[in-house]
Amino acid sequence: MLNRTDLRGRVPSPAQLRALLPRAEMDVDAVLHQVRPVVDAVRERGVDAVLEYAERFDKVRPERVRVPRSECDRALAELDPEVREALEESIARARAVHADQRRRDVTTRVAPGGTVTERWVPVRRVGLYAPGGLAVYPSSVVMNVVPAQTAGVESLVLCSPPQADFGGLPHPTTLAAAALLGVDEVWAVGGAQAVALLAYGGTDTDGAELEPVDLVTGPGNIYLTAAKRMLRGLIGIDSEAGPTEIAILADDTADPVHVAADLISQAEHDTLAASVLVTTSERLADAVDEQLAERVAATKHRERVEQALRGTQSGTVLVSTLEEGLKVVDAYAAEHLEIQTENAREVAARVRNAGAVFVGPYAPVSLGDYCAGSNHVLPTGGFARHSSGLSVQSFLRGIHVVDYDEQALREVADKVVTLANAEDLPAHGEAVTARLSKDV
Repeated sequence: MLNRTDLRGRVPSPAQLRALLPRAEMDVDAVLHQVRPVVDAVRERGVDAVLEYAERFDKVRPERVRVPRSECDRALAELDPEVREALEESIARARAVHADQRRRDVTTRVAPGGTVTERWVPVRRVGLYAPGGLAVYPSSVVMNVVPAQTAGVESLVLCSPPQADFGGLPHPTTLAAAALLGVDEVWAVGGAQAVALLAYGGTDTDGAELEPVDLVTGPGNIYLTAAKRMLRGLIGIDSEAGPTEIAILADDTADPVHVAADLISQAEHDTLAASVLVTTSERLADAVDEQLAERVAATKHRERVEQALRGTQSGTVLVSTLEEGLKVVDAYAAEHLEIQTENAREVAARVRNAGAVFVGPYAPVSLGDYCAGSNHVLPTGGFARHSSGLSVQSFLRGIHVVDYDEQALREVADKVVTLANAEDLPAHGEAVTARLSKDV
């Protein structure tokens, strides 16, 4: 079922590997011309434009953008008790992990009377996005809200698309998750228009202010990503998320049932999802193909899964050794990387590039999606070579606070003047000497 790339007996360079390996194509630039009019309309006409686009794209026109708190409370009260219990466990584990990420202010004494403090300050207001297209994602609410709250963000607004089946409100499970987390501001708006409204703000149909935000986080489709790209600078963004990815590095000790089930689990997201197996074992590759044929036929979203697995973004890569396999997965830099090998923990410790690494047969990506405690908002498209997933740090800014007394400045003044003159910026040096009682 999976396309195969045989790299046995050859070790391509990193540049060659990037060209050879399967990857989902996502040309954000190609849709910018479609998104620009949406962003411009929201900037110029605010909520009126937002509601028109909701009617066009979501097939429903909400009465207002802001969801009444009573609707969130009602959704929580009506939530299936088992789903509530699972969400509470997910929240508890995420809070435990993210609590340990919170940075502390650090003061360095550079000289007697001279200190530099790095002070960590949370972004004041953040917009969080939870998709609502092919599936409902209360887990994305958890993964965005928990690190923001842990960072100390003062003001949060959650956006999720209005649903025709629920009278123009976001999906009730999304609303319930917001209530469970204590988020009391929810907007029924999706897609590119959500990012634009978060960036520009507006006035709701009842006259209430919809305050703009400083940062937008959360995954979405290519149109939402294009809006993030267009508005970056006016707002901060977490990343330009593309289709989801799983890579599995496996040897002949791996269970083909586990491997196949995990590849399918990510293919279930959408037709562009990437499922990649990197293995030293042709026998395992054959067994996985057999399992895929059997399991795909029985899965709920068969058509979507089959299209994703047969797409050019998915495939099996055969390598001669685990050493070569590590080079391949580092070049690929997957959003999710599973290590299903002998001595999996040792192999995982050698991975350099991945959004998140899942070690051994009992740590599937699905665990990280919901209840591992880790964050599932992760870099895609090879961005894990240089970027991290969403964390408490995503919502913090480091500010250097410089505190020198006169003597501390005097001791280094000649060096400042020398460097200022070397850069032909003499006024920089004069700003120092003007503070001292005699020339230096």
